[in-house]
Amino acid sequence: MLRFRTSGNVDIMVHAAKLVFINHLRTVASPSSCSANLRPPSTSTSTRSMNTSFDPQLHHLFQQKHSLRSKVRTSLKNMDPILKSQQDDAIQRVVLEAPWFKNSSNICAYISCDALREVDTSRIVSNILSNYKTEDQGHVQMKKRLYLPRVEDKNSNMKMLKVSSYDDLVLSSMNILEPTLVDSSGNPREDVMQATDPVDLFIVPGLAFDKFGGRLGRSGGYYDMFLKNYQELIKKKNWKQPLLVALSYSLQIIENERIPTTPYDVPVDALVTASGFIPISSVAFKYCH
Repeated sequence: MLRFRTSGNVDIMVHAAKLVFINHLRTVASPSSCSANLRPPSTSTSTRSMNTSFDPQLHHLFQQKHSLRSKVRTSLKNMDPILKSQQDDAIQRVVLEAPWFKNSSNICAYISCDALREVDTSRIVSNILSNYKTEDQGHVQMKKRLYLPRVEDKNSNMKMLKVSSYDDLVLSSMNILEPTLVDSSGNPREDVMQATDPVDLFIVPGLAFDKFGGRLGRSGGYYDMFLKNYQELIKKKNWKQPLLVALSYSLQIIENERIPTTPYDVPVDALVTASGFIPISSVAFKYCH
């Protein structure tokens, strides 16, 4: 059994056999749990940064994005549950068997949300958290470091904090499991932006993708802002570029078209679908040999 504490200091006991319990917790807690309101359109990075004057081209671009989001959300809502489960299993299997995952030491990932109909990451997260070794004198050292997102506010600010077990997570006010700000000893949890080692792999969600690296988020700009900031950090530190991988159901991929993007949108290096690994950037193609 695992114990999680909500923002209202209510303890919830859950079986840890499989991380599917996370999605169940959120759905039961509220019919609208982890809804798209987590990423309010009025606070997206691009909108906030560029709304000082009316630009017809940008206005048309945002309308295109809005229309595409509506279509994909409808498709996801109507997705056959059996097909969804099959693709969840296949996508996670591709990730867990991939050399780029096995060889990564520092990973930023996400905990999937059933209400948002995101690709399930329960097996991936469980694999990382169980991937440890015990040193002498009972000291535990993680083979892989896992950083998970914590939304700071409604202004697209998000942190990636290090976790080492499910006990490090609490249910947020929006019924999303997030890392606590401090560990069990009361020490501030490690922020990936202050980490001494670079991230090897980012596993990110999204609403739609194209085969040119375009990623359509949910309009809040959280991931784009965070990834932009991290790109600035690795340039400053002269670190290598991490591999940025998005997990996608087949119906989320826009075939033969480009998703409308702005300079504030960060492209992905590769997609993982039920069919396998789809490299896009030169960084990703290195893993195909």
